Amino acid sequence: MTWLLQYTNPLDPSVVAAVLTIAFNPFFWNVVARWEHRTRKLSSAFRSPHLACYSLGGVILLLNGLRSHCFTQAMLSQPKMEGLDNPTTYCLGLALLSVGSVFVLSSFFALGFTGTFLGDYFGILKEARVTTFPFSIVDNPMYWGSTANYLGWALMHASPTGLLLTAVVALVYVVAILYEEPFTAEIYRQKPARSHRRR
Repeated sequence: MTWLLQYTNPLDPSVVAAVLTIAFNPFFWNVVARWEHRTRKLSSAFRSPHLACYSLGGVILLLNGLRSHCFTQAMLSQPKMEGLDNPTTYCLGLALLSVGSVFVLSSFFALGFTGTFLGDYFGILKEARVTTFPFSIVDNPMYWGSTANYLGWALMHASPTGLLLTAVVALVYVVAILYEEPFTAEIYRQKPARSHRRR
């Protein structure tokens, strides 16, 4: 990992911006979604949990676009590594980008918009856990697909900075998973009791 730092100025504004956007996004959506789950303020403001969830999802998509832009700008602002600048590495990067995109898009289609964008925190619960592809292959395929996308993008650009930033993405997602999964499991654990009380 230290050899990658030889090609990266961690104090470069574009690198700092990339790290901040990578770290901020999961922090933002977790804080907002938990606040909504506790208070239902967004659902009240939008007069619909679905509309509130769609709005948060739109903001998350915009933030993800900004993150990808900052990631790319950070790579372009730092030197390439000659050892990575070859057709084989480029093709490997393209393959990772393709696999990552399949995981991200298939996750989205399996979960739907509200399932992807924290609908369970808004009280929009699924009947059962999704176990179809790609969830039949890996847990959290949206996160790992996104990580594969960034890794592929970094390899295609022969960018040591991109590889470092991909490691940051993976680390942030691991923390997000550790933070999100128990909370989401608790939401669904309480679901039968809520359903029974409504009857």
